[in-house]
Amino acid sequence: MATTPGFLTDWPWKPLGNLKYLILAPSVVKATYDYVISNANDRDLTLLLIFPLLLIRALNNQFWISLSRYMTAKGKSRIVDKTIEFDQVDRERDWDDQIIFNGILYYVGYYSLTEARQMPLWRLDGVIIVILLHVGVVEFLYYWLHRALHHHFLYNRYHSHHHSSIVTEPITSVIHPFGEHIAYFTLFAIPLLTITLTKTGSIMAFAGYVTYIDVMNNMGHCNFELIPKVAFSIFPPLKYLMYTPSYHSLHHTQFRTNYSLFMPFYDYVYGTLDKSTDTLYENSLERTDESPNVVYLTHLTTPESIYHMRLGFASLASKPYTSPKWYLRMLWPVTIWSMIITWIYGQTFVVERNIFKKLKVQTWAVPKYKIQYFMEWQREAINDLIMEAILKAEGKGAKVLTLGLLNQGEELNRNGELFIKRNPKLKVKLVDGSSLAVAVVLNSIPKGTTQVLFRGTFNKVAYYLAVALCHKGIQVAISRPDDYQKLKLELELTGDQDNLILSRTYSQKVWLVGDGLSKEEELKASNGTLIIPYSHFPPNKVNKDCVYQTTPAMLTPKHLENVDSCENWLPRRVMSAWRIAGILHGLEGWNVNECGDKVFNVEKIWQASLQHGFTPITKSSN
Repeated sequence: MATTPGFLTDWPWKPLGNLKYLILAPSVVKATYDYVISNANDRDLTLLLIFPLLLIRALNNQFWISLSRYMTAKGKSRIVDKTIEFDQVDRERDWDDQIIFNGILYYVGYYSLTEARQMPLWRLDGVIIVILLHVGVVEFLYYWLHRALHHHFLYNRYHSHHHSSIVTEPITSVIHPFGEHIAYFTLFAIPLLTITLTKTGSIMAFAGYVTYIDVMNNMGHCNFELIPKVAFSIFPPLKYLMYTPSYHSLHHTQFRTNYSLFMPFYDYVYGTLDKSTDTLYENSLERTDESPNVVYLTHLTTPESIYHMRLGFASLASKPYTSPKWYLRMLWPVTIWSMIITWIYGQTFVVERNIFKKLKVQTWAVPKYKIQYFMEWQREAINDLIMEAILKAEGKGAKVLTLGLLNQGEELNRNGELFIKRNPKLKVKLVDGSSLAVAVVLNSIPKGTTQVLFRGTFNKVAYYLAVALCHKGIQVAISRPDDYQKLKLELELTGDQDNLILSRTYSQKVWLVGDGLSKEEELKASNGTLIIPYSHFPPNKVNKDCVYQTTPAMLTPKHLENVDSCENWLPRRVMSAWRIAGILHGLEGWNVNECGDKVFNVEKIWQASLQHGFTPITKSSN
């Protein structure tokens, strides 16, 4: 929102929320109907292509969003090192409003102007007119409009909303109050309206100009430099005809320079070119991939999870992951293609970068889905990918690599021990985070609890939880004989075996649950039962009479920067215990591996988490 919102700040359909897309429905339906009922010789391709053009614009924007986020996470050619937070994502989530607005005006123009009908596919004279009018009229008028918007009166009421984003993303380009968009559309309509009224227009001229505006807008607001020096070496005048991301980035950091639209020519003419333009451009190009101190290695979960990743839909990534939305199911052709691409690509990729004090943290993803981790024939391929990621992280100078989600499976690689045995000279330390997961669950159990019941897969975390609880004098009920016997042998050494019982009842009021908890078991819990997961994945939450806690996680401190997405199903600024553990190992400089059968010092890592500002989560959900 602008500093002092002015007239026509909000979009007219803001109260409609996600129903805003229905505004275009009558026009699309009418256009389709008119095309279908027309005689074959009278059918107008111009009318039919308006809606596909709008869809292409949306896909174009999404492509630039994903590319920019990927590149800035890697660090290669990054321009500004400042971070993006949730407030910017929330402010920029309605970037498609301008596409809806333009679509309405396209349909109104078509039905209002007879000259707009039956346009040919191509006319050279119309293309030339569009180019000349853009260079000589649109760029000139935009330059002075832009300078006017930086006058304190208009800036406070309108343009400050756009400049709230100092670190720009491609969609920042269209984040303006409604009143500003009216002015911009009027400018960009000059060439299109001219060729329409003079009957020199064509479908290619119309679509080409709109696409040019979108591409240049998105490209100019990327936070990484992608225009190579050779382009300006081959054709030196190009620097007056095309801006670069670093060129426009200076406008968002300096505010009073580099006002031009896409062509810097007018900044040169009127003396508003930033003196550091060339230096920033060259420095940005020279930047290489960032070297992280800590790497968190995760993986894809469901096929639709790719949309919830930071590289997917920003608005979805900024919210906890839930069951797939209905509209994501409609994107199944895209989903299938994304699965094929990840299968072919076959390499880990950078998802996110964070900064914790001076520690550089990156999240990498293995291009495998949850279901693949349970396929025995996939295990070798997954372990090879993980091993490649470990060696890559070591090559980049990382001190710690955390195995997240199923990348540390006991059946897969014995909680990471396999990689130590394969390469005992590894310098990067492997962390499975089990110690902090144990600590978080222990501190989530209400004081005064005397009995707990374990259900689901009994893994490494569960084993150490059960031992710790028996030491505290809490009765631990185990339902599986094999797990019971294993624990009993351990507890006999300390004399705590009497606190362990083999039980198949469901009467306990505190359940500690792992993966594999069936719906039938869950429904047997009595009213008011507290269910605390120790697993990576949350339980089904099918029993409405129970109270559910999140999977082991903690709230992050404010000095964890560049947090603009949620970690899977966890709330905003909440991080899984396994991921936090790697950060703590990096911060404390613990030069040890935490993998295999053993855990790190549980109390030590818990106290370290509190000292560094991580706080327990007390909120539960029904």
